[in-house]
Amino acid sequence: MAANRLILALTMVGATAAHAGVLPPPAYQLAAARAGIPASVLFAIALQESGTPLRGHLIPWPWTLNVAGSPLRFARRDEACAALREALRHHDPKRIDVGLGQTNLGYHPDRYPSACDALDPRTNLAVTAELLRAHYADTGDWVVAAGRYHRPAGGPPAARYRRQFTRHWQGAQSVATAPERTLP
Repeated sequence: MAANRLILALTMVGATAAHAGVLPPPAYQLAAARAGIPASVLFAIALQESGTPLRGHLIPWPWTLNVAGSPLRFARRDEACAALREALRHHDPKRIDVGLGQTNLGYHPDRYPSACDALDPRTNLAVTAELLRAHYADTGDWVVAAGRYHRPAGGPPAARYRRQFTRHWQGAQSVATAPERTLP
């Protein structure tokens, strides 16, 4: 039953974006503009962090958790919040990533009034955009900033992330610059 709701919700998200013909979607554009970063960078990070396959395409999913390396996706925010509260009872917050940008609750404890607020898509995108802007200010390079967003210490995990991010970013840029293309 939960899987059916998730598929229905993802279908509606994809259909809405396709119908609107706008990529990155408006919420990404707004959060990016407020933080002074490219919307395509923010959208690529969300694809990388919370992307969920649907009909052969990747769509960012707001009610995504990663608990101790295990990705979890939920059809509804309240389900994700309940799972998040349970995860916080059993795991160090540094082992929990939340939302579209998979913000780590242990490394960014003061970014949200409560843990479940990290599941609000607009709030999560705003925090993600702010973190990316700070990494860009340090590096002057969006690809390096993305790698630091994932793993500030760098190393092979950050290098892998940069390669994957670059593919998503290039895809987001090509769709954004082709006004007649929409999501399938």
